[in-house]
Amino acid sequence: MVKKIILAGVIMLHGLHASDIFERKCVPCHKDLPTSLEQMFKEYLLIYSSEKFVKAGLKHYLRNPSKSISVMSDLFIDNYSIKDKTTLTPEELDEAIDIYWEKFKVFDKLK
Repeated sequence: MVKKIILAGVIMLHGLHASDIFERKCVPCHKDLPTSLEQMFKEYLLIYSSEKFVKAGLKHYLRNPSKSISVMSDLFIDNYSIKDKTTLTPEELDEAIDIYWEKFKVFDKLK
């Protein structure tokens, strides 16, 4: 029994280390919000329209969050506020945004 508990613990710890920066740093903060990360992605895509501008817009917002540049509605912001400034390093932020783009981009899914 003890061996099973230890094995389960090791597997869980490995899973935490194996997941990418997006899964570790972005997803946990968004999981309890009523709007999914996919829907937020769609809002960014509607406003910025291209990979280059979506990534730049996300990076700018995450470094300097403010209501005036948020893509979310005023009602959403009034209820959930503006996020805190990112604590990710520039490299981590770039990696997380790249993963976010790859995960939710629609261009390769359109037929």
